[in-house]
Amino acid sequence: MTKKIVARLSPIHGNGVFASAPIEKGERIIRYKGTLRSHDDVDEAYGEIDENGHTFLFTLNDDYVVDANIGGNRARWINHSCEPNCEAVIEENDKDKRHKDKIFIEAMRDIAEGEELTYNYGITLDEPHTAKAKKLWECRCGAKKCTGTMLQPKR
Repeated sequence: MTKKIVARLSPIHGNGVFASAPIEKGERIIRYKGTLRSHDDVDEAYGEIDENGHTFLFTLNDDYVVDANIGGNRARWINHSCEPNCEAVIEENDKDKRHKDKIFIEAMRDIAEGEELTYNYGITLDEPHTAKAKKLWECRCGAKKCTGTMLQPKR
């Protein structure tokens, strides 16, 4: 599953993940791995740290977060894009064991060798989307329809 990708410096931001071979639409590329933590545990661990617009925390479900800061793999380097070529898919455990749910990154379209993998982070905030918050969560994807922020529109 992960033989077709390589991590290296990205023109979008920091490190990125790139296709080292063609990837077909619908192909499951990599599992997003890290330490499984409760939301309360994550809040306690990172709550006092000032946000910097950079995160390796991925909400798995209402009970758990995958913390790729600890035990993470190459999937943590996949950058956000407003026009992504991948999507994050949550695979729920069929016995309703929430701690056994998994996150996979799958191709939304054919991806050419050398192309950077991206997905929409889907970041939502309870607080208002101030200019400061939008700057903190600035998007640098360079897509034609880039929204300028990784924050999802308020509903």
